[in-house]
Amino acid sequence: NPYAGLVSHLRAVWLSGKTRPMEYRVAQLEALGRFLDEKKQEILEATGSDMGKPSFEAYFTEILLCKNELNDTLNNLSHWMKDEHVDKNLVTQLDSAFIRKDPYGVVLIIAPWNYPLHLFLVPLIGAIAAGEPNLSPGPGSASQRRGGLAGGLVPMLGCQKGWLSPCHCSDVLSISPQTCIAPDYVLCSLEMQEKLMPALREAITEFFGSNPRESPDFGRIVGDKQFRRIRALLCSGRVAIGGQTDEKERYIAPTVLADVLPSDPAMQEEIFGPILPIVVVANMDEAIDFINARPRPLAVYAFSCDSKVVNQVLERTSSGGFCGNDTLMHVTLTSLPFGGIGNSGLGKYHGKFTFDTFSHHRGCLHRNMGLEALNALRYPPYTQQKLGLLTATFEIKRKGMCTLL
Repeated sequence: NPYAGLVSHLRAVWLSGKTRPMEYRVAQLEALGRFLDEKKQEILEATGSDMGKPSFEAYFTEILLCKNELNDTLNNLSHWMKDEHVDKNLVTQLDSAFIRKDPYGVVLIIAPWNYPLHLFLVPLIGAIAAGEPNLSPGPGSASQRRGGLAGGLVPMLGCQKGWLSPCHCSDVLSISPQTCIAPDYVLCSLEMQEKLMPALREAITEFFGSNPRESPDFGRIVGDKQFRRIRALLCSGRVAIGGQTDEKERYIAPTVLADVLPSDPAMQEEIFGPILPIVVVANMDEAIDFINARPRPLAVYAFSCDSKVVNQVLERTSSGGFCGNDTLMHVTLTSLPFGGIGNSGLGKYHGKFTFDTFSHHRGCLHRNMGLEALNALRYPPYTQQKLGLLTATFEIKRKGMCTLL
C-alpha cells in the first residue's frame, strides 16, 4: 500500500494534538485561500484543457464557491468550535453538561471529476476546520481508478440509480451537463412537451449559437469511456433536438430526447452529459408517483408559475435537496446542507454542515465533587421513597399537560 506510511504519519500527527488548536486550523485554511488566489490562472487553464470547461464556469464553481466556503468557515470557526452547553435536570444543575466537537481522526477524501476542485476542496475545508489531518488523493488517482463519483460510491450504496434527479416541469428549464445535480429527466404532459421544444431550441441557440460545437462556452465530455457511455443513451425515445456527436473531440451536442419510456437506457443511470430525456405523464399526481416509485434522488426540481404546484412537489416527494423554478442554485448557499438521502448519498456538507460532518459530537458531563450526598438516591438499598424523589428530580414532563391528583 503506497499510502500506508503517509497514513501512519497523519495518525501520529493527529494523536500529537497538533491539528486541534484553532490557530493551526486557521493557518491551514488561510494557506488554502492563498493557493486559490495564486493558482487561479493555472486552475482555469487546467479545467479548460481537461474538460473544455469555460473559464466563466470554472471560476464560479471551482474558485469563487470554494472561497465562499473558506471565508464562511474562517468567519465562524471560533463559534463552531465552542462547547455547546445543554439543558440540565434538577440533579445536575451545579454540574457542567456540554457537547464537545472532537475531530474524528485521519480523513480520506475521494474527489470526482465533474467539479475537480470544488468537490475536493469544500469537504477538505470542513475537515481542516474540524481538526482532521487529511490524505486527499483527488482526481487522477484513487477516484479515477474507482470509476469516478458513481463508481466510488457503489460499494457503499449498492447502486447508483438513486442519483437520478427528476424535474417536474410546467414552464421552462435549463440544461446542465456533467453535473450530478443536473436534471436527469423531465416529467411533463404531452401538451407541455410540445411547448418545451421551441423554448429549448431558442435557449440552446441563445446560449451557444446555431452550432454549439463552435461555442467557447460549451464544454466536452471528460473522457473517451464517458463519451461512449453517453452516446449510447441517444437511442432512448426520439432525438427531438441535437443528437450530433464527434468522438475525436468528445463532443455531444445539447440534446433533447422526447417520448422517452421508463425502460429506456437513458432512464437507467445518471447521464452526466448534455442529454435531457422527457417522459410524458398525464398530470402532477402521476409525476409525483413516478418520482416516489424510484430510489430517492439527489435533487428534485419543480417548475411552475403556480407556487401551489411547486409546494405540492416539495411536500409529496423526498430527495437530498430541492429547488423550485431553477436548478443547481440551492448548492451555492453555504447556509443550506447539501447531500443525498438513501441511495443518493449519506450525510451532508457545506458551511457548518461540513464542520459537523467531520466532527464527533461528544456528550460530556462534568460533575461537582461536593454533591455526593445527592447521589445516595441512586444507591441501594432501594426504597419507594427514593424512587419517588428520583422520579421528581429526573422526570421530563410534557409542556402544557397537567397532572390529576
